[in-house]
Amino acid sequence: MSIITELELLAYKGITDEEEKVIKEFVQQCRSITINDAIKQDTIRIRKTYNTKLPDSIIIATALHLDFPLITGDIEFKKVDELTLIFISELKKVQNSLKTKTVTVY
Repeated sequence: MSIITELELLAYKGITDEEEKVIKEFVQQCRSITINDAIKQDTIRIRKTYNTKLPDSIIIATALHLDFPLITGDIEFKKVDELTLIFISELKKVQNSLKTKTVTVY
């Protein structure tokens, strides 16, 4: 996970103590990626090419550097055509559909 994502999650204004606890537990299970030279160069290119905000550019560059899909709720990331996106809303739909399915055993 990009160090920026970690900071955004933990610094989000208005989260409850319980939400913060869950976020911290999640973050502890992730590998935090700091900005190296390759990510820095990609960040500059992404920002110039797609006119994204600097924190978003760092997050995008990190995902591209790691060759990972980016899980997001932000539709602004759609403009970065080289990025593989997974939208949180889609994950919720899959999760809900799995909850309603029944398995028949023969």
